[in-house]
Amino acid sequence: MSIFQISYINNSMKKAIVTSLLVFMSLTVILLGLILYLHKLTSSTVLELRGKYPVFKNNEYILVDKKPTNWVSVDNVAYKAKWAIIVSEDWAFYDHTGIDENQLKIVIEESLDAGKFVRGASTITQQVVKNSLLSSEKTLERKLKEMFLALYLEHYFSKDEILEYYLNLVELGENIFGIKQASKLYFQKHPNQLTAKEGAFLAMLLPSPVRYSQSFRNKELTEFAREQISNILVKLRQAKIITEGERVIFENEKLIFEADNELNSDLLSVENESYDLIEAP
Repeated sequence: MSIFQISYINNSMKKAIVTSLLVFMSLTVILLGLILYLHKLTSSTVLELRGKYPVFKNNEYILVDKKPTNWVSVDNVAYKAKWAIIVSEDWAFYDHTGIDENQLKIVIEESLDAGKFVRGASTITQQVVKNSLLSSEKTLERKLKEMFLALYLEHYFSKDEILEYYLNLVELGENIFGIKQASKLYFQKHPNQLTAKEGAFLAMLLPSPVRYSQSFRNKELTEFAREQISNILVKLRQAKIITEGERVIFENEKLIFEADNELNSDLLSVENESYDLIEAP
């Protein structure tokens, strides 16, 4: 190879290197500018939540200044019931930074194996962001915003603050939003009186509360509801929120609407027997 050819190759390489460096520097400047822009935009968006309360009105969530009458503090929700929802919806809630990378990886792998999208991997933080700060449109852009905002929400708010938002805005039945409304409807009690099994029932309602509340309407747990509640109680035991003995007790415990249904059935049976005795010759 001649000296001229070596010089030509070297010059070409130098030109390619310089071009690559210029492109890299340009992309870096653009990326830094985008990060700074998103930081300003995201932090201001997330801080809109401070001192405000998301409520569902006219088919969408809006932020209001006045605390709703059905709002309940996270400390005023029974510990075991609260954890029933956490282990069901977002077991790693107190460990991740807004996005659960492990769950995201599992969902991607499951979806690839199934050849279709199998389920979501949204954390409690992401659900708070989606419902209180973003639109309900299902687009990749909205999902990316949701993930980005979730990281910022974790930076500006404590875990308990985020959980309180979630427990008060989550849909738990037809036109039933928040754990206080749900506790009153399904169990006629305040959230601070809920048992682990009642918390498991509320967790079971997600992510399709209108459909899965069929058990309440029928006054009897469906096979699906029974199985899901049982699985959640197992998770509570695994998380050391309840003991194995407590799990067995809760497993066999009747929810109030089931007990009422059985009582009504027994009363009806007694009334029928009494009627038969009166009518007997």
